[in-house]
Amino acid sequence: MSSTGKNNVPDIPVRISKPSPAVTATAARFLRIGIEKSGNTVRAYQGDLNCYTRWCENQRVPPFPATADQVVNYISDLADRYKVATLQRRLAMLSSFHELQGMESPTSSKLVRTAMDGIKRSLGIKQHQAPAFTLETFQKVLLSLDESVNSQLRDKVVLLLGFTGAFRRGELVALNVDDLNFDEEGILIDVRRSKTDQLAAGQLKAIFYASHPGLCPVRTTKRYLQRITECGAMPDEPGASPLLLRMRRGDRFGLQRLTDQTVNLIVAKHFGNHFSAHTLRASFVTVSKKNGASNSEIMAQTHHKTEAMIRRYTRFEDARSHNAGTKLGL
Repeated sequence: MSSTGKNNVPDIPVRISKPSPAVTATAARFLRIGIEKSGNTVRAYQGDLNCYTRWCENQRVPPFPATADQVVNYISDLADRYKVATLQRRLAMLSSFHELQGMESPTSSKLVRTAMDGIKRSLGIKQHQAPAFTLETFQKVLLSLDESVNSQLRDKVVLLLGFTGAFRRGELVALNVDDLNFDEEGILIDVRRSKTDQLAAGQLKAIFYASHPGLCPVRTTKRYLQRITECGAMPDEPGASPLLLRMRRGDRFGLQRLTDQTVNLIVAKHFGNHFSAHTLRASFVTVSKKNGASNSEIMAQTHHKTEAMIRRYTRFEDARSHNAGTKLGL
């Protein structure tokens, strides 16, 4: 079994449970990298594992290896409190845990699949999606920020790049200063790794100049870089210098990288608690679609793999917007 954390809860394994003696240390390292999940996924899986083991303790059943009956009872107990997507992730965690420990997983059994079908039919599969803001609201928030305050200038860069680049929060906070390439058209940003590019082939995002200097992501980013240089928060030597920095007391820039959780807090602070970091990406799709962008143009920035995802991410404020009912000629 894997190592044990707090409350005797096993950690999500990121290793082969029984490596062959013939496997070299180099090969073992590549095997480990091959089975590792992203940081966010590992954290989510660990929380799911904690929930599952607590449930097993309350039911007085051994957590592993799990039986199909046990898994069906578990997800049924959770069905009235959690969304279908959460239950599916918890099944994925159990499947991964069993697989990495060399145990047969019950999650793909007909019994479990039938139970999940019943839960979906009962609860529906519509997922909660972060709301999108209007362009007018976005502009109003940006123009209300005081760039003479370091924290507000930093927040403005987070919001502008997050929106115009349709960034996932993990991609945004992972950016280094050297990932930004400025030219006469704007910025080409090298996204070294993302949710849809786990092999780090690399993706580019293009950020363009805007006519209003207070709403321009390129000019604002340049002002921010100049500010952190003046404040001594950017090293003289090139390297992996984080672009987005945490703040210290006294409105001072720190040297540590901003966390993805803080991006959520920044968006909620300026737009309201029902908005999240994902709002920036969702709003890019919604606003650009309303302004006539094609799916392929949107996908060039979001790096979605299918148009179906664009349709899912497109938020319109109500059923009257973008509706053929206005074109009936009556």
